[in-house]
Amino acid sequence: MILKPPRKTAFDGDAVVKEALRCLEQPARRQFLSRSLTLGGLSLLTGCAMTDEDSVEHALMKVSRFNDRVQGWLFDPDRLAPTYPESMITRPFPFNAYYGEDEIRQIDADSYRLEVTGMVADKRIWTLPELHAMPQTDQVTRHICVEGWSAIGKWGGVRFSDFLARVGADTSAKYVGFKCADDYYTSIDMPTALHPQTLLTLSYDGQLLPPKYGFPMKLRMPTKLGYKNPKHIQAIFVTNTYPGGYWEDQGYNWFGGS
Repeated sequence: MILKPPRKTAFDGDAVVKEALRCLEQPARRQFLSRSLTLGGLSLLTGCAMTDEDSVEHALMKVSRFNDRVQGWLFDPDRLAPTYPESMITRPFPFNAYYGEDEIRQIDADSYRLEVTGMVADKRIWTLPELHAMPQTDQVTRHICVEGWSAIGKWGGVRFSDFLARVGADTSAKYVGFKCADDYYTSIDMPTALHPQTLLTLSYDGQLLPPKYGFPMKLRMPTKLGYKNPKHIQAIFVTNTYPGGYWEDQGYNWFGGS
């Protein structure tokens, strides 16, 4: 009797992907992912021989990029995140960064300049008064952190789609990247950049944006997890070259949808 190897089914692959993506969102659990999937479904999924740490890292990154593509396909640029009454605002709203509150960046408003480069028609430097002079809107939305907590806040500022239109951004480009005064950096997909709830935030709860929340400006996206919302933005660029991000380059999912 000739024994045939078991047939691989779509169900097996889907189960592996689902488990891998669930674990990938929290890099602290990567060891679990390596142990449970290294010699099984993950190696079949990625085509990698899971024999060392480098191949595990390569497989994890491959699954993460797959996750990015799936989230991008599923993202609806016309679907709004939930909004809430001001009575539900979390007070005080939590501080969150990769450093402590005693290291919050202090930026001088008078000398602040925003650099805009890449695939845009108008590459000039912006001052804070010029940003405040643009039409403003606000929203009460939920911030969702990858660490497992969430909080509701009121954010005000310029619709990012309006700003991109003002600078003549090429909206067929793939990415918009951000560099920040606290050395943080990240990037987002263009459909999210154009989403009506994506704001260049200049105020919080009706007041000038405090330093601990990102003064003079942060990007607020209720459709993304918290680490995708950069603070203390100093430079914005539009590009077709994948820019990565501070946490994304360390294994976090790049798309980061909430």
